[in-house]
Amino acid sequence: MSITQFLDTPQGRRIAYHKSGQTGPTVVFLGGLKSDMEGTKAIHLEEWAKARGQSFLRFDYSGHGESSGTFEEGCIGDWHEDTVAAVTALTDGPLVIVGSSMGGWQALLLAKAMPERIAGMVTIAAAPDFTEDSYWAGFDAAQRAELEDKGYVELPSDYMEPYRISKRMIEDGRKRLVLRSPLQLNFPVWFLQGTEDSAVSGEVALRLIEHAEGDDMQLLMVKGKDHRFSDSTCLKLIESKVEEVIEGRGVSQ
Repeated sequence: MSITQFLDTPQGRRIAYHKSGQTGPTVVFLGGLKSDMEGTKAIHLEEWAKARGQSFLRFDYSGHGESSGTFEEGCIGDWHEDTVAAVTALTDGPLVIVGSSMGGWQALLLAKAMPERIAGMVTIAAAPDFTEDSYWAGFDAAQRAELEDKGYVELPSDYMEPYRISKRMIEDGRKRLVLRSPLQLNFPVWFLQGTEDSAVSGEVALRLIEHAEGDDMQLLMVKGKDHRFSDSTCLKLIESKVEEVIEGRGVSQ
């Protein structure tokens, strides 16, 4: 078991991470909202990467896992800054990004920020623009008033304690939207989506692939799978699509 290491970012946050392997491209796992780098998908991919000698990075956004800060203080832009800081300081050369749920949004933001580094991408139930299209759009008048008065609202979760969604998260999210402006993905991309996902609708996946521009994008809808997308079948599928991006579609060190 490797020991957690820490990176101090230019913004003054302390990011926990695990880095392994030497062979490029570096596979970077970007987790979901309130998830951490000890999740099933992150650990499975790390084991897969170690068996290949593949360079691999997993980390906790600020306010998540072992990193500094609290979730309630964070927002999409903070976690984007964390992602940029981590890949800039801890990796060299081409990157293959694997983004799960909110991590899918982060993957797309990273592709906009440093397109020259991205060699491929696999997303799992990607949730771009969810602060606007899911949270804000779904708030009723009472919730919008509560957000204004208290600075936050609490939303139930199927997977853990309620999410406390801050006014800052909503307002910052509006600055990070990727489905309202051109989104160029000039590298191999797989979008993976379960048909039984109750957190991110399959309509989001369809909207994403229709909106994004690129010559090598594919969407795979997997019947019967939910938002976790982490049973043995799903894990093998993620692994195979990352391998395909690296080996079968021309990504090299």
